[in-house]
Amino acid sequence: MASTSSTPTDPSSSILEDTAAKAVNKRYEGLITIRTKAVKGKGAWYWAHLEPILIRNTDTNIPKAVKLRCSLCDAVFSASNPSRTASEHLKRGTCPNFNSVLRPNSIVSSPLPISSLPSPTSHHNHLRKRSSHMATSTATPLNSLAIVESTRFCNELGYSNSGLLSQQQQHHQHLMLSGGKDDLDALAMLENSIKKLKSPKASPGPSLNKDQIDSALELLADWFYETCGSVSFSSLEHPKFRSFLHQVGLPPLSRKDLSGSRLENRFLEAKTEVETRTRDAMFFQVACNGWKTKNCCNGEENLVKFSINLPNRTSLYQKAVLTGGSVSSKYAEEIMWEAVMSLCGSSALQRCVGIIADKYKAKALRNLEIQYQWMVNLSCQVQGLLSLINDFCKELSIFKTATENCLKLANFVNNKSQVRSSFQKYRLQELEYNRLLRAPSSKCECRKDFLPVYLMLEDILSCARVLHMVVCDESYKAMSMEDSLAKEVSGMIQGEGFWNQLEAVYSLMKLIRGIAHEIEVERPLIGQCLPLWEDLKAKVKDWSARFNIVDGHVEKIVEKRFKKNYHPAWSAAFILDPLYLMRDTSGKYLPPFKCLTHEQEKDVDKLITRLVSREEAHVALMELMKWRTEGLDPLYAQAVQVKQRDPLTGKMKIANPQGSRLVWETCLSEYKTLGKVAVRLIFLQATSCGFKCNWSSMEWMCMHRHSRIGLERAQKMIFVAAHSKLERRDFLNEEEKDGELFRMAGCEDDMLNELKNVRGLVSAKYIGRKSDNVSLHCIAVC
Repeated sequence: MASTSSTPTDPSSSILEDTAAKAVNKRYEGLITIRTKAVKGKGAWYWAHLEPILIRNTDTNIPKAVKLRCSLCDAVFSASNPSRTASEHLKRGTCPNFNSVLRPNSIVSSPLPISSLPSPTSHHNHLRKRSSHMATSTATPLNSLAIVESTRFCNELGYSNSGLLSQQQQHHQHLMLSGGKDDLDALAMLENSIKKLKSPKASPGPSLNKDQIDSALELLADWFYETCGSVSFSSLEHPKFRSFLHQVGLPPLSRKDLSGSRLENRFLEAKTEVETRTRDAMFFQVACNGWKTKNCCNGEENLVKFSINLPNRTSLYQKAVLTGGSVSSKYAEEIMWEAVMSLCGSSALQRCVGIIADKYKAKALRNLEIQYQWMVNLSCQVQGLLSLINDFCKELSIFKTATENCLKLANFVNNKSQVRSSFQKYRLQELEYNRLLRAPSSKCECRKDFLPVYLMLEDILSCARVLHMVVCDESYKAMSMEDSLAKEVSGMIQGEGFWNQLEAVYSLMKLIRGIAHEIEVERPLIGQCLPLWEDLKAKVKDWSARFNIVDGHVEKIVEKRFKKNYHPAWSAAFILDPLYLMRDTSGKYLPPFKCLTHEQEKDVDKLITRLVSREEAHVALMELMKWRTEGLDPLYAQAVQVKQRDPLTGKMKIANPQGSRLVWETCLSEYKTLGKVAVRLIFLQATSCGFKCNWSSMEWMCMHRHSRIGLERAQKMIFVAAHSKLERRDFLNEEEKDGELFRMAGCEDDMLNELKNVRGLVSAKYIGRKSDNVSLHCIAVC
């Protein structure tokens, strides 16, 4: 029975055989691909003589090995290291046929190795061999050249002729080049040059005429300038970039050209356009931002950017000033006035009707306004709203409590190794990424800037479920038995009060940040400031009611910041702008005086009389009374206030942004004195947001601040970039655009869902206690 029964096939052995066969086939196909490329001139020279072969099992016909066969002598070698095989078999003369004369039709990817060249025996033999090769082998001129030169060098150096080999042995004599052992690269390069000279090929790139090349280079240079330091000059010399230019038929860009004449021409073109448009404008507003200290190049540096706001709501770039850290109010005042003087000259100063600045002491703006009574100098509304968040962080008790609790939680999770490991494990499991909680470095930093606090709150909200899983872990429960801080943190996470406070603080911060971002994008005029703050007060009041905060302290903080930012020009522009005219019962469109307080009405009178000469003051007040009682023709008022939906944002926007100013200049021409004040007031912008430098350009400026030429080039590049971006009304820098691109959609919804889940878990915990089912909460979490 044993002799007649067949042994069953082992399935594991057949699987191994199939795997090995696939590996052999893959190795064989890879070598064939390499050899094919090499034969076309894109690989090593020795593949012309080495051929991959597939060795099969004689019984099963399954591939079992790959070998290399020498096409000259049919010898077979291992395919594990083709380069070593070529070196040992071909270069060192082991192959008996390698040094023979090549057949005319054979495939050669490189010249004959130097080892194939014969050694000279005498001057007579040298001349005879040279003439023989010249006569019989015109297909290999490089071989003849190499024979002549190598023989000449041997004779000149006085090499000994003793022990010379026979002519056949001389043919196989192995000679060396100066590059080192078995160095044939130089010889191959020389042969390639000869081949190109004999049969020159056209450039692979497309054929462009001179105008197309010049236009393409101009566009490329403009792109380089407008990146404003993101791309370095050295990057233009990268081999891959040069290869790209060659492929598309363009010459390489010169660093000297880009930083020299081409930059100078582009800068002069942009500057001339700015000067022309500024000169043509009847009046303008100067905006400056960047006064807040930035850490740049390991030092405290400010890059203050000055731009020009024209009545048609376009902005032009003027210059950037590099200041050494925080500066005094007096010095800031001098810098601002110098910018005004450079634009107006001493004879036409009244063309500059005001300055708006971000994040700086109001003293400098106020001093200039006192000295030059026709000016209206304002603080940026974006900075005012962001300062309001700092006010809440400093003065509101719920902010202090939530911040301290979150800081305690974040530091505990980040610094306690056992808790940190558990948190990272669950965060990776739930959110598919692993990172610690973001937290301010100290309480002092929380008081100075709200942004680190905001990021910490956002992080904790997004990890609400993860934190619950951490405190429900058995290892954490065991640790909290001995560690009082762990027990306190566990109580916070499992309590509903902590999450209520966190949501309240975060939602108010997010509300104000959203309004500030909208202002930065929309760039409202100063007539919009009063409605904007009234809308903010209403939203804060709704927030207080939602989170049951009824002590009135929140409203007081908002009112305090409003008064700090308030300027009488807000009220005057609100009254004079036809956009805000209100229809009364008689059908007239009248200024909204009833929306102002008594003090704000007085501010309107004071501001208007300040902006005109003493002789015109009483005339201006009389015209203001007429404006208050008669208003504007309903047809014109309705035309100014027409709105249409913006196809990009979907919001309703004013259809005629220039309508308010045009109405004062045309159909309200009878208000000669008041009209001059109105057209100067209502176009003023409420934000200083203009061109934003990216970090690369700021660091480049700081890096070259000690070099006159380098700083001048940096200034010119920033000018060109700013001019182009403002023409496109592109007010975001590259970092913000990338942030928008990579920001995950629905992040806020995810956090709200997390918060709902947490509240459900907390409720489940209390239900579990009432029903004596203490494990219900852990089951709900895990």
